Parts: sequence; structure tokens; C-alpha cells
Amino acid sequence: MSDKKLRWGVLGCAGIAKRAVIPGIQQSETGVVAAIASRDMEKAKQTADELGIATAYGSYEDLLADATIDAVYIPLPNHLHKEWTIRAAAAGKHVLCEKPIALNAKEAEEMVDACRQAGVQLVEAFMYRHHPRYTRIKEIIEAGEIGVVRGIHGTFTFNNAKDSGNVRYKRFMGGGSIYDVGCYPLSAARLILGTEPVAATVQAFFSPEHDEVDMMASGLVEFPDDIGLTFDCAMWADGRNTLEILGTTGRIEVPSAFIGNPNFYVISRGERREEVFEPLNQYSLQADSFARSVWQEEPLRFEPEDAIQNMRLIDACLQSASEHKRVSIAESGVLHSVE
Repeated sequence: MSDKKLRWGVLGCAGIAKRAVIPGIQQSETGVVAAIASRDMEKAKQTADELGIATAYGSYEDLLADATIDAVYIPLPNHLHKEWTIRAAAAGKHVLCEKPIALNAKEAEEMVDACRQAGVQLVEAFMYRHHPRYTRIKEIIEAGEIGVVRGIHGTFTFNNAKDSGNVRYKRFMGGGSIYDVGCYPLSAARLILGTEPVAATVQAFFSPEHDEVDMMASGLVEFPDDIGLTFDCAMWADGRNTLEILGTTGRIEVPSAFIGNPNFYVISRGERREEVFEPLNQYSLQADSFARSVWQEEPLRFEPEDAIQNMRLIDACLQSASEHKRVSIAESGVLHSVE
């Protein structure tokens, strides 16, 4: 193990940062969380003390001005991702930005351009993609164990509806279940199939009690070769996060597709087996992959254009849910409603 460390700063004290990403970086082989910032200095100090972080700042600007920080993690509300990614890039910091990377594909494009011009790395924080089980899933499919893939079904739901002040329920902040958890099965289908979707049709429940954000959405995403992803996502429903990949001669069942037990099941020609993995912190794996790309020891696993493509799909899903129409996704990224 190398003594070289990537020095991280964290912009904000969000729950996901405190609960998962900061401990993941601290447990990684490559990273140290050197500073954390909040617009509330007391909050920054308290979080730094709780998590053993050396330096606390009372503004995001002060952290970005710290020349000892190599990279920043941005867990801010969705509507702030673009601004602070671009400001971090201008300060010469590499950026790991929480998902979804932006409010729309246009914002994502601006962020990617800014980071590329500044010569810094930009990665969207889909931690699950760094776990080796997804490499294994793709190997099983490519080996023909389940035949030809005919469809995928993904879910990510939870119930936090009573927390009325949550930023997830603020429309202008980019609230809603498609942004928050629907992005997972959408990105997973793209990862597994290795192609980009052509259209989306989504039905959603927009809650008057929650600033009219989508609290539940169900959809069909059309991929090339007549393969469909059916998915549902929710912030006001019983909790689950699953994935099923259906083939002509078998299927893959992932009971905890994004968080939880990493094991999954392969059913092939009537035989069922469990694929077992040792416990691994996928947030640590994400941090290590990020650091090694910064150090140019290995290429980025996912180029930032991947985040743009996922935002194009999210844009289509949100438009479809709002307009009650099937929305095609042109190669140019322009969305078209179809009656």
C-alpha cells in the first residue's frame, strides 16, 4: 500500500457525506479527508470533530482557497452542483459530485466543459458501479449464461415522506424520486446494456404535500434491439432496491442492487446459484478509483460524458411524467414528445 494520499475537502455536511462517503474515503487506500466546509462554522466544526477531520471552514470559498486540498466531494442539494463544481474546477480541484450530477443535461455539459478546460477530473458519485459484482454480472451475460437479454427491471424505493423539510421535497432544489433514486436503475441499465436509450415513458405521482415533486414514478425506457427497462422509484413507498436481468434461457436476480448485501443469484437453464462477494466498502472503492485516475495510474472508469448521457435520460423521464407522453431521445440529445 502506497503512502501517497489524495487530500479531500468536502463542501457541506449532508447526511450522505457523514454517513457513507467521508467514512468511505477515510477507509480507502488512497484518501484522507483533510477539510470540511459549511456555511455554518459551528456545524462544520461539529462535523469535523465527530469524524476526525483536521480542518473546518465556515464557507465553501475558504475551502476552495486551501492550496493543500487536491479534490473536493460535493454532496450539496442538486441545484448547487453546477455552481460549485465549476468553482471548484476554477480553483484547480478535482471533483467527485453527488448524483444526479446536475438538474439537466445542459448543466452537466457545462460542468464537464469547465472541468476539462481546467484540467481536472470530474466523476459522478454512483458508488455502486465500482463494486466488482457489476463486472461479474456483465461477464455472466457476455458468457451467454442467461441467453440473449430481453429485459431489465429495476427498483429503488423508500419512505421518508414525513420529513417535510427535506431538500428532496423542494422543487427548485431538484427534488423528487427520479432525481434521487430513479437515477440508479436508469444508470444501471445503461451500464449493463452498454448502449444508450431511445425513448422513455413515465407515470409519476406529484405530491401537493411535498412541493409537487414526484414522490413515486414508474416507467419504461426503450433501448436498441427492442430491449426495455421497466423501473419504479419512490420516496413515499415501502423500501427496496432490486435489479432483475431477464434472458432467453435464464436471469440474474440482485436483491440489493445498490445498497446492502452484494450477493446476487444466477438462474440458468433451471439451475440456481448464488454469487458471493467478500464485504467491500463501495464508497472506498469509488474513492480509490478516483484517486488513481487523478494520479494517472489508471483511466477513469466512467468518463464524465457518461453523466451527461444519464442526465439526458433523466430529462426524458421527467418530461414524460410531466406531459404524460412518450419522449424520444434524439442522438443530438434534444427531447421530442410523441403523442
